Amino acid sequence: MTEKTLTIPLGPQHPALKEPENFTLTLDGEIVTDVAIRIGYVHRGIEKAFEGRSYIQNVYLAERICGICSQAHTTCYVQVVEELLDLDVPKRGLHIRAIVNELNRIHSHILWLGVAGHEIGWDTLFHYSWRDREQCMDVIEEVTGNRVNYANNVIGGVRHDIPKDWHASIAKRMQAIQDRMEHYLKLILKEQTVLDRCLGVGILKPHIAKKLSATGPTIRASGIPWDVRETEPRTPYIGAPWKVQTSDLCDVAGRVIVRIQETIDSCQSIRHWLTKMPRGDIKVRAPRRVPEGQAISRFEAPRGEVVHFIVSDGTDHPYRHKARAPTLGNFLSVPTILIGGHIADVPISLASIDPCMSCTDRVILTDHRGRSEAISWEKFTAQARETRLAEKAWRR
Repeated sequence: MTEKTLTIPLGPQHPALKEPENFTLTLDGEIVTDVAIRIGYVHRGIEKAFEGRSYIQNVYLAERICGICSQAHTTCYVQVVEELLDLDVPKRGLHIRAIVNELNRIHSHILWLGVAGHEIGWDTLFHYSWRDREQCMDVIEEVTGNRVNYANNVIGGVRHDIPKDWHASIAKRMQAIQDRMEHYLKLILKEQTVLDRCLGVGILKPHIAKKLSATGPTIRASGIPWDVRETEPRTPYIGAPWKVQTSDLCDVAGRVIVRIQETIDSCQSIRHWLTKMPRGDIKVRAPRRVPEGQAISRFEAPRGEVVHFIVSDGTDHPYRHKARAPTLGNFLSVPTILIGGHIADVPISLASIDPCMSCTDRVILTDHRGRSEAISWEKFTAQARETRLAEKAWRR
């Protein structure tokens, strides 16, 4: 730090952050010149928790990686287990799974829209958008029985059917949400508060977004049409009335527009699937033990690409489970988005990637010399035991 620069912390406890992370900002006056990110404040050891539970128990664990993207995580998880089991999920089950996933996307994007309005000081948008979101949450509750962790996916299909006499009511509410999103899209393009706080703020150029492996609306708002629903389409998404939404603005305004357009597409897709719902079963029975092998699954969550990787040793629980949330990919872009901007624009610029800290956090163990290494569970528990014995001796 020089006489002209100032280094300040943003977090881990800060009104602009809904979860604890630390961003160390270097300022030249009010301009951000450097950013250092420290994660790991809410590391939960969830990958190790997967390895100590059965494949069936892990369905419920997967949806608790993230409360907002719960359906996306369980979908990605059951897909990789179904691949290892070589299971063919009934088409009706796939349709229902796709409908709930798009309901998940709608409620996540509208939730984010309200948070974005709050971050720029436009709380009217916050209240109106969250009121509209309640219609989506009501549909989710009717279909799955829950509003946050849906518990609707199972290995081999879905738990709950959508009766025929519900279709008209769901379609009506999807149309109502679509109408509101179209209204918001027109509104933000002329609302001065949004234009002043979002246009030209949080710039992420296409080549940088691609180089830093950005994902989801973050990379699509930089003009790159990357969406797992297109690159690895599952049966219901083929022929559905949606397309990869992009924006050439490469800023916060572009990320607002992309999310609203995706919400409109999701409403249209749900109405399409309700009219094309195939007959038949919604699930097949899956064995408890999974054959030896390894597989990877990718899915487009509201925030971006979710990845689940499993190594099976032939038992009823995974030998190794790896989960990567989209925010981990987008974190690399945060310094680029913030550097060059004003300190007052940091909250909305950071919020524009829709970060979820708890589902992202990792932890690195280092020794007193600052060296880091991956260690075995046996070595880790041995070191923990030595530490506890040393603490007891110190107390005595």
